[in-house]
Amino acid sequence: MYHLDSTAFTTIIFRSIHCIKCCCECVTNTEAQFGLRGTMLAWFRSCLSGRTFRVIFSSSTSSIVYIVCSVPQGSVLGPLLFVVYTADLEDIAEKHGVSVHTFADDTQLYLHCRCADTAIAAGQLEQCIADVGYWMSANQLSSTKTTELLWVGSRHSLSQQGCCLPVLQLGSDTITACDHDRLLGVTLSSHLSLDRHVSIVSASCFSWLRQLRRSRRSLDAESAATLVHAFVASRIDYCNAVLACAPKATTDKLQRVLNAVARVVTDTKKFERGLSRLLHTELHWLDVPERVMYKLSVMLYCCLHGQAPQYLLDVCQPVSNPAVSRDTFCKHLKTFLFAVY
Repeated sequence: MYHLDSTAFTTIIFRSIHCIKCCCECVTNTEAQFGLRGTMLAWFRSCLSGRTFRVIFSSSTSSIVYIVCSVPQGSVLGPLLFVVYTADLEDIAEKHGVSVHTFADDTQLYLHCRCADTAIAAGQLEQCIADVGYWMSANQLSSTKTTELLWVGSRHSLSQQGCCLPVLQLGSDTITACDHDRLLGVTLSSHLSLDRHVSIVSASCFSWLRQLRRSRRSLDAESAATLVHAFVASRIDYCNAVLACAPKATTDKLQRVLNAVARVVTDTKKFERGLSRLLHTELHWLDVPERVMYKLSVMLYCCLHGQAPQYLLDVCQPVSNPAVSRDTFCKHLKTFLFAVY
């Protein structure tokens, strides 16, 4: 994530892409762009060609259909071949000066601009999306009608713009900016506040706790702990790296959830004393801020010892490096936190 100041915006486009045909094109891309040849290329070709399909129901069998495109449903090669097939997407975005993040079939286009340049940025995005549309048509891809626009900036810069933020005109469709969106299960607000995300997580956790309380008398402590970890604690810990340096008022909402979880596991009443002892001594749980710091510390350790994915290694630099300025370090820290989440 780019460094944001009071006079800057980052605009993000959320879009889903679905592949309707990929067979010979995947083999061609594998050979041309990724340099796979010989036995490896023959392995891909044998997986994608010469396949047949038929339906068997009871004692009836349909006629055989020869498959000339796509990959088998549920194939472990499906996601990999989709990445191979859509490899040109990054080149198109780079040509327009737009950055791209892809997660399976969800694609985010984003760029950074000053407040005075929002109209120019919107034009860049429109041209980029138009070229992506041409590329998709040429490569037999379809896009779902879920394109969304999010302008991200400080509260001050957003208040200055008011209702004057540009919209995107994509053919006959007009895409207006929304004030929040979900990205990999995390609700991002336009001013990067996590209050909405924390409120959604807390509401979901309390809903599960109410259901677990009804059956608590039928469960022993170990079974209750297993269910709580599966349905509640996992939601608290999911993508909690984004809560690093969050205000105490924000983390306190999740802390109240964790306190209620401890009450359910230990089968104690709401107003009984000794909550801190239950959490730290009996259950050996960390409070929410410490859970966030623990996750970041583990990820940082893995980065420093070369055990993390490359995209994290690229944004993790030692503070002791004299060539890294304070502004650069802050920018890399924000990028690291976004990449971890």
